[in-house]
Amino acid sequence: MYSNKENVNILTALLVKHQVRYMVVCPGSRNAPIVHNLNECPDITCYPVTDERSAGFYALGMALQDGTPRAVGVCVTSGTALLNLLPAVAEAYYRHVPLVVISADRPPQWIDQLDGQTLPQPDALGRFVRKAVTLPEPHNDEERWYCNRLVNEALIEKYAPVHINVPITEPLFDFTVESLPDERQIERVEADMSDLTLSHIVRMFLLSKRPMLISGQPMNPGMDEAVLLAGEDESYVPDLVLYTGDSIVSKRLKRFLRKAKETWVVNRTGEVTDTFSNLTRVLMGDGAVVADLVRFHLEQQPHPFVQLWDELLAKVHKHAATYVPAFSQMAAVRCFEQEISNLKSQISSPSVHYANSSAIRLANIYAQHPVFCNRGVNGIEGSLSTAAGMSVVTAEAVFCVIGDLSFFYDQNALWNQNLRGNLRILLLNNGKGGIFNMLPGLERSAARDRLVAAAHHTSAEGICQQNDVIYRKAENAEEMQQGISWLVQTESARPLLLEVFTDATEDERVLKAYYNSLNT
Repeated sequence: MYSNKENVNILTALLVKHQVRYMVVCPGSRNAPIVHNLNECPDITCYPVTDERSAGFYALGMALQDGTPRAVGVCVTSGTALLNLLPAVAEAYYRHVPLVVISADRPPQWIDQLDGQTLPQPDALGRFVRKAVTLPEPHNDEERWYCNRLVNEALIEKYAPVHINVPITEPLFDFTVESLPDERQIERVEADMSDLTLSHIVRMFLLSKRPMLISGQPMNPGMDEAVLLAGEDESYVPDLVLYTGDSIVSKRLKRFLRKAKETWVVNRTGEVTDTFSNLTRVLMGDGAVVADLVRFHLEQQPHPFVQLWDELLAKVHKHAATYVPAFSQMAAVRCFEQEISNLKSQISSPSVHYANSSAIRLANIYAQHPVFCNRGVNGIEGSLSTAAGMSVVTAEAVFCVIGDLSFFYDQNALWNQNLRGNLRILLLNNGKGGIFNMLPGLERSAARDRLVAAAHHTSAEGICQQNDVIYRKAENAEEMQQGISWLVQTESARPLLLEVFTDATEDERVLKAYYNSLNT
């Protein structure tokens, strides 16, 4: 039996028709009719998460793992619950991830009247959603048509989050409707680039004297070091940059590409993203298809400029493979990636999620596979929740490599009944935000360690105990190597966490030594 609220039933029916399959649901009374319907619906699987900020990132992780448009939503109750989703929604917006945000709301006449859990919810997520609608509570056929149309308008958006706000009047808990209505579904048909357009892009790329194909996230390994080696040599500066994917981790690489003559961006939405300040064309289409076609033609017709860069990158990759860092966070990531490369030859497709700051920068050195990272707005919040969300909708292993501040900030990701043994966490703990050691000039501030870098003496062991996460620690190279093998290879019904304790000053020294030895 379903709720007797017509707007809730129209919404539920259309969620099914638009193939929304997973819903992260948060506790509350005002959203109880929606959650009840979602739970009753055999086509939708619900995952409870109490912390709304964490719930938003759980939903983001599920959407990333699933990979199909508009498959995942998150439902919260009225009031500040909705505002707690904003960090995850902003990340999803800049990652072009199509989350469906559903918020229950109080009747509009009670907003700003000192009634409980009321605040203006329509458009509360601002420009971080592609579409925001507030559903009426229908009383006639025209209002039912309007409610149907609004839900469809939101759910046909495929490349960004949307917000569906649902005012619900009391009484709330009447579940007497036998079946959902058969709702009209509106579809949007989008055409990919024509063969003529694709051929033109490839031809112009190959005709350029110095063309460069650069992909943002998921990965561009070795490019940071390669740009450092290229230095001021103008022969390495491209005249045409074909840019696909999302954001680039390396600031050095972005500064270098601002020297290029022009950039063509390929994305599905047609957004103007002038990262290198030299954008001349925005091409609407699938960047992965364009990149694969360019690579195919380069294999058939090698280009001298591309070969020049391939030689430079080969030198970088050789250096990364042969450089043996002392015990540090860098050594931990190197060891982990070696172990993962062995694992990838044994099982199909483990997912690896790196947190922001030091972790993703180390991945940019060692990871030779696509990685996930919340680089939409680069916040430290939600990295663990995103990885945890990924783990609940796949049977494969999901690894999260994360620094201490990100981990402790998002520890509620582990306070969750959905987790299983396929979630594996490598926690890099050097007692502070170690990346702040790498910022020139900040060492002159007495506030750096305690106030800016948030120095601490915290361990994850207690957090793991209270959340039934199997814990192990490493304080030297031997324990680290053994621990990483344990983390990657052990079969377990519960999540595993390896906490590697390092010294922030030594981490800084080891990383600088790596870069300083590039030319040797």
